[in-house]
Amino acid sequence: MTSIMHRTLALCWGALAGAVAFAQPPPGYYDPAEGLSGPALRTALRTIIDDHLVIGYNSLWTAFQSTDDKPNGKVWDMYSDVPGAPPYEFTFGSDQCGTYSGEGDCYNREHSFPKSWFNDQPPMNSDLFHIYPTDGYVNNERGDLPYGKVGSPDWTSQNGSKRGLCVAPGYSGTVFEPIDAYKGDFARSYFYMLTRYQTQIASWSSPMLQGSDLAPWARTLLLQWNDADPVSPKETDRNNAVYVFQHNRNPFIDRPEWVHAIWDPNAGVQEADATTARLWTDAQGLHLSRPTAMAGTVRILDLTGRTLLERAITGVSVDLPFDAPHGAYIADVVLPEGRRAQRFVW
Repeated sequence: MTSIMHRTLALCWGALAGAVAFAQPPPGYYDPAEGLSGPALRTALRTIIDDHLVIGYNSLWTAFQSTDDKPNGKVWDMYSDVPGAPPYEFTFGSDQCGTYSGEGDCYNREHSFPKSWFNDQPPMNSDLFHIYPTDGYVNNERGDLPYGKVGSPDWTSQNGSKRGLCVAPGYSGTVFEPIDAYKGDFARSYFYMLTRYQTQIASWSSPMLQGSDLAPWARTLLLQWNDADPVSPKETDRNNAVYVFQHNRNPFIDRPEWVHAIWDPNAGVQEADATTARLWTDAQGLHLSRPTAMAGTVRILDLTGRTLLERAITGVSVDLPFDAPHGAYIADVVLPEGRRAQRFVW
């Protein structure tokens, strides 16, 4: 783009709140990204979601009432919530921080992608796609720590979020780990940030970043979180609500398969392998078609390389029942005419 002009929006909150339920991507919104993968896809998506309509930092408090409200009208705080049994809940407005001395006192504005990493600069510092209402005390305990996998926590919140030394391979510093129910939400927030601000990341500073992308350990971690906690109705609703305010979307909520199309190191293996076998999925399972009926084998692996299913196959058309959590997997098909490893989203 030649120049970027960010506009500050004076919002008519009541009218916008009523429109949230109807927000969806416009027809053709993602057309420039279709059929791409790797860096080309990331760049195409950045162009689509770039130059969003910027709301003021103080306006986040009111935006949260549309973007982060539970079905019961309470604040949806991913640092304090336990799905179905939260230890406490906040009321919009009356429980807004202020001061606090412990958990449950009030909620504030959490930059899940800490603002110190980008020097608290606009428009990142008010971008709703990575800012959430969270318990002020828990937010403070997290500070600007990277997310990670905690071994022995030195502090644990009431909902089970933890702080402590990281045990994920590649990083051993202190990290913050949210509960499993929301790890995918935060991972997809980061994939959004890595895409929306692709051209600026090289000047930012974080243990989770390297150059203009994720550090290898962080990429592996966030891919795991993304796959273990797939997109939920909560995220879809929030994506629609933020779109009303900012006029852009998180593409990795709308199209989860694009996470692996960009960041999975195995994403390009399909094009590299020479066989005309074709694999696809539907509600009944996996299906394989090929030009010959000679015997072969197929293995299904998770992204850590663990074999979940292995089966001998014959015939030109093969149906494979598959019962596993939603996420991304790799099919390794070995046939006389060649071998093909293909990633698929289930």
